[in-house]
Amino acid sequence: MAVVIAALLPVFILIALGIVLKRSLMRLDTQWHGLEQLTYFVLFPMLLIQTLVKADLSKVPVAGVGGALLLSALAMSLLCLALRPALSRLGIDGPAFTSIFQGATRWQTFVALSIAANLFGDVGLALASVAMVAIIPLVNVFSVSVLARYASPEKQSGRAIFMTLVRNPLIWACVIGLTVNVTHLPLPRLWHEVADALGSSSLAIGLLVTGAGLHLEGLFRPSLGAAVGVVFKLLLMPALAMGLGLWFGLSGNSLAIVAICSAVPTSSSAYVLARQMGGDAPLLAQIITLQTIFAAITMPIAIALAA
Repeated sequence: MAVVIAALLPVFILIALGIVLKRSLMRLDTQWHGLEQLTYFVLFPMLLIQTLVKADLSKVPVAGVGGALLLSALAMSLLCLALRPALSRLGIDGPAFTSIFQGATRWQTFVALSIAANLFGDVGLALASVAMVAIIPLVNVFSVSVLARYASPEKQSGRAIFMTLVRNPLIWACVIGLTVNVTHLPLPRLWHEVADALGSSSLAIGLLVTGAGLHLEGLFRPSLGAAVGVVFKLLLMPALAMGLGLWFGLSGNSLAIVAICSAVPTSSSAYVLARQMGGDAPLLAQIITLQTIFAAITMPIAIALAA
């Protein structure tokens, strides 16, 4: 447990530093928006590509890790949809439901990759990247579709949903990195030097941006929707994922990676998507903030149980 907490501590310190910087040195939203765009479209995709390019996938249980996380994300998505009528009777409308859905199914990649790297080095980073390949396309398809169905003022066409997915830089990064890895395409030394420099800065900046994006208002009076989002993501999702991981025969580091990826808070980019497509953005901001705070308690337990 001490090792796990030591690996988590730098991550949450960087998130806390982002909160402090947003309220002191860098108060303008435009400053953080620029950093968010840079990280999302350049730095983080470069880290994914480079990690997958260099990963020796023959030595990691790709099918087990990817399968456990893919099926857990699918199961959680179906559960949320099945509970939609019950949540509606509790006063949770369509836009609020989409925020619960995103809060329960998406994951904060910056946090997951940082913790995986701190605990298990390059192997952990490779396994977490494999997890991203499994989860990112699925949760993006589901999130956009659910928002289009339950929140968007104007129903999105199939083409609009498809184009939203096509423009996702993380999906393209996974495709490019895996393609280069599988085809053994030789890359010049200059590529590796530039890619390593860009990728190495992505996690720290991404965690700062995550902290700056947290909304501390309303933390002491969480809504029912926020409570549901926290319980689903921090308790139910890790239980599903680790159970499936055990079923796939995973253990040790591989099962711990499954625990890390399933137990992290939801993605901060979910808030942007909610704003763009008519979701309940304030509720989702509350969910993300609460998850980030409580994850400091639940994640060490989940990882320790898996390791």
